[in-house]
Amino acid sequence: MIYFRFIRWRNLLSTGNIFTEIDLSGNKAVLIVGENGAGKSTILDALSFCLYGKPFRNINKGQLVNSINKKDMVVEVEFAVGKKEYRVTRGIKPTIFEIYCNDQLLDQDAESKDYQEMFEKQILKLNHKSFNQIVVLGSASFVPFMQLKTADRREIIEDLLDIEIFSKMNILLKDKIQQNKTDSVSTSYTVRSNKDKIELHESHIESLKQNNDELVDQKNTKIEEFKAKIVESNKVTATINTTIQRLNKSAQPREATEKKLSKLSLLHSRIDDKMQKIERDIVFFENHDNCPTCKQQIDSLFKTSTLKVKNKHREELNEGITKLGLEIGEIEELIKQALSVEKEISQHNVNYTQTLNQISNYHNWIESLKTEIEDLKGNTKQIDINSDEVTKLQKELEYNEKELTKLQTEKQVFDVAALLLKDTGIKTRIIKQYVPIMNKLINKYLAAMDFFVNFELNENFEEKIKSRFRDEFSYASFSEGEKMRIDLALLFTWRSIAKLRNSTSTNLLIMDEVFDSSLDGAGTEEFMKILNNLTQDTNTFIISHKGDQLADKFTNILKFEKHKNFSRMIT
Repeated sequence: MIYFRFIRWRNLLSTGNIFTEIDLSGNKAVLIVGENGAGKSTILDALSFCLYGKPFRNINKGQLVNSINKKDMVVEVEFAVGKKEYRVTRGIKPTIFEIYCNDQLLDQDAESKDYQEMFEKQILKLNHKSFNQIVVLGSASFVPFMQLKTADRREIIEDLLDIEIFSKMNILLKDKIQQNKTDSVSTSYTVRSNKDKIELHESHIESLKQNNDELVDQKNTKIEEFKAKIVESNKVTATINTTIQRLNKSAQPREATEKKLSKLSLLHSRIDDKMQKIERDIVFFENHDNCPTCKQQIDSLFKTSTLKVKNKHREELNEGITKLGLEIGEIEELIKQALSVEKEISQHNVNYTQTLNQISNYHNWIESLKTEIEDLKGNTKQIDINSDEVTKLQKELEYNEKELTKLQTEKQVFDVAALLLKDTGIKTRIIKQYVPIMNKLINKYLAAMDFFVNFELNENFEEKIKSRFRDEFSYASFSEGEKMRIDLALLFTWRSIAKLRNSTSTNLLIMDEVFDSSLDGAGTEEFMKILNNLTQDTNTFIISHKGDQLADKFTNILKFEKHKNFSRMIT
C-alpha cells in the first residue's frame, strides 16, 4: 500500500517562491475551496508532475513553471510503502529528479527515462493511467473508465490486478520464439549440409574403388551438370535482383507517412475533445434558463445566439472529423501497401541469398570434383582420409539432430506458453474470477447513490446496463449526472479491488470539482454517505468552488486565494 504523507511545492503555476505544504494523511476528509484561478486544483498538477513528470491538466510541462518567477519550480512528495519511507523531489529550471529511500538517495546512474520506469514499476507499482482512475477523479484531463478504449481499460485492470507481469512475459517469450525459430533454421541447414557432405564423401570413397577412367568421365559429367545449374541459378538471381530493384523504386517511405498518421490521429482526438465540450455546452444551454453558479437568468437572446454559434461550430467539427477520417484511412492504406512491398522485398532478398549460397555450393563442389580427378590414380590413402571424414561428419550429424529435436521440443513448449500468455489465455481466466466481484461492488455503490440499474462488465470490459424494467442501455445513453454516478461507482470499485489485491492500494483520494458539475443535490447527499464510510481508512480531498454549499459537510477546509498575482493557502 502507498501511504501518502506530505506534498509541498513552490513556483508551480500561480504559486510563488514560498513552499505551499499540504498534509495528505492528517485529516480524513478535507474540502479545498477557492475562486476560479485561485490555485485550488494545483495539488493535482503537483502530485502528477512529482510522481510521473507530467502535468495533470492538458498543458505542456514547461507551462507548469510560474510565469512571473520563471525558475526554481520544485515539488516534493513524501510517502511510505510498507516500512520504507520515500521522498521524491522533482523540479524545472533547474531540472531535478531525486528519489530518497529512508533518507538515502537512490542510484541515479540510469537515464531519466529508465529512472522513472524503475520508480513506477518497482516502487509505486502504479502507472499514470491507473493513477487517474484510482487516486484522482478530476474535471481537467480525467477520462472516465467507460470512455477509455478497450486496450486502455485492459491495461488499467491488469495493473489493478497485478497481472501485467504476464504481458511482460509474453514480450520476452516472443523474443525466445524468434530465437528458437532462427536456431531451428540454422540447425536444420547444418543437418542437411552434414547429410550432403556424408553422401558426397561416401560417393567419393566408392568412386575411388572404381575404374579411374570411368570415374573421371562421371565426375566430368557431374561438373557439367553443376555448371548448368550455376547458369540457371544466375538467371534466377538476375530475375530476383530486377524484381527487387523494381520494388525498391515503387516502395514508399513509411516514416513520414506514419508521422503524418500520428499527427492526424492526435488532431482527430483533439477535435473529438472539442466536439464533446461543444456538446456539453449545447446541452447546458438547452436545459438551463438560469446560471447554476450565480442563479441569475440567462438572457434568451444570448442563449439563442450562443446555441446558434455552438451548433454551427459542431457542424464544422463534424465535417472536419469526416474529412480527417477519410484522410487517415487513405494514409493507413498507404502504410499497408508500403508494408506489403517491404515484406515482398524481404522475401525476395531471402530467395536471392539462398540462390547465391547454392551457386557457391556448386562452385565448391566443382572445385572438389576437379581435385578428385587430379588425385584419382590409385591413391588408397584418399579412401582412408574420406572414411575418417565420414566418421567425423556422422558424429556431428548425430549431435545436430539431437539439437534440432531439442529445439523442436522447446518450440512446442513455447507454443503452449504463448497460448497461455496471450490476452485470451491465463489473464482472461484471472479477470473472469474478479469480474463478478467487480460487478457486485459497482452495483452496490450505484444503489447507494439511488441509481438502481444492473451494471455488468464482461471479461472484455464491455458494459451491459439494464434498468429495473430490463431495458438495455449503454453508458453513452445516460445523462451527465447518471454518468457521474457510474464513474464514481467505478472509482470506488477499483479502490476496493486494489485494497483486496493489495496491489495499488493507497490512502489518498482526490476529487476535483465533482460537486460542481453533473452531480445533483440528491446524488451529492448519497455520495457524502459513501465518502464518510470511505474515510475510515482513506484521506479524501474534495476540490470545489462551491464552498458555501459544502462547508457545513466538512470539518477540515483549505482555502486558496490570489494575493498580489500569487496563490496562497489559508487553513
